[in-house]
Amino acid sequence: MTVLDTRALNRATLARQLLLERAGLPVHDAVAHLGGLQAQEPQEPFTGLWSRLRAFDPAALSELLTGRRVVRTHLMRRTVHLLAAEDVLAWRTRFDAMLRQRVLGTYRRELAGVDLGELAAAGRAVLADGEPRSMGELARAVADRWPDAGPRPLGEMLVAALIPMAQLPPRGLWRVKAGVRNLPLPAWLGRDVDPLAGDDEVGRALVRRYLAAFGPAATADLRAWSGLAGLPAAVKAVREELVVFRDERGRELLDLPDAPRPDAGTPAPARFLPAFDNAILGYDDRSRIIDDAHRGLSVAGERVVLVDGRVSATWTVDEDTVVVRPLRRFAKAERAEVTAEGSALAAFLSDGESDRVRIDPA
Repeated sequence: MTVLDTRALNRATLARQLLLERAGLPVHDAVAHLGGLQAQEPQEPFTGLWSRLRAFDPAALSELLTGRRVVRTHLMRRTVHLLAAEDVLAWRTRFDAMLRQRVLGTYRRELAGVDLGELAAAGRAVLADGEPRSMGELARAVADRWPDAGPRPLGEMLVAALIPMAQLPPRGLWRVKAGVRNLPLPAWLGRDVDPLAGDDEVGRALVRRYLAAFGPAATADLRAWSGLAGLPAAVKAVREELVVFRDERGRELLDLPDAPRPDAGTPAPARFLPAFDNAILGYDDRSRIIDDAHRGLSVAGERVVLVDGRVSATWTVDEDTVVVRPLRRFAKAERAEVTAEGSALAAFLSDGESDRVRIDPA
């Protein structure tokens, strides 16, 4: 069985994530290909798409949100993601049990006496007037029935688990700060959430889509991305369609046969990633893209810079300057490449008013 070393896996990941070469895809198609973008920080997906697409126009993503073709919603790992509308409608039911269990994992004591079916019915009754509500407003509207639970647990269970919700614009629009207002997905999209297809068709689709955007990968990686319990039946059902590799640790890696697996020597350009980017968080074993010593950065909300395909710096914005803080010393050519990419990012973030970048000492 072919063994793929860390560098080969890195180049495959960069290619699937549109980070090896910027793609000419429409924004909607890029969001769909990536299986969504993690988006609890509303402005971060704009940087993520800028790093992946040629001539990315942030207005295009804003228009997809207001046009109801892309949706902000809780899904993978119970975190807010930006997803193509057709994907969230097709996939949402498959995530129901996981979403409930994750909220209960946080608030099991507070929700111990709450019948979740009754809570869902009460929440839907409040939302039946078609008015979007914040989580707090929705929780307070039902809190009298379950006073011991407290509004926060009730609100999170309703918004993140029991009722498939869309977070409405202007939340998530380019350069707009707005609170979260929720509306049931069918009310926002004009279509019902799909029931589970027979024989777990949704699970099989999730396996294929994950591998297209993240493969080659282990079932533990699929579980880490989705939050679901590995989808073993779905993996078994599609296994004959897949090719199998091993990594240097001996883990079995699955992949689509015709998916890109570039040569390990393929040059990888510098790329600036936003906070919580799925190119890192979409794996259980993240060593293909980030050193174990720096793994904590990926869950701490740090924005990172890829140099030669690996996390090699963090970055922030200080007024009109992109500030890079290396995690190691850069070679002269690497420093020049990071400076050029950081300058382009500064211009994107400032509408061309600044292209300033500063690289701090390692």
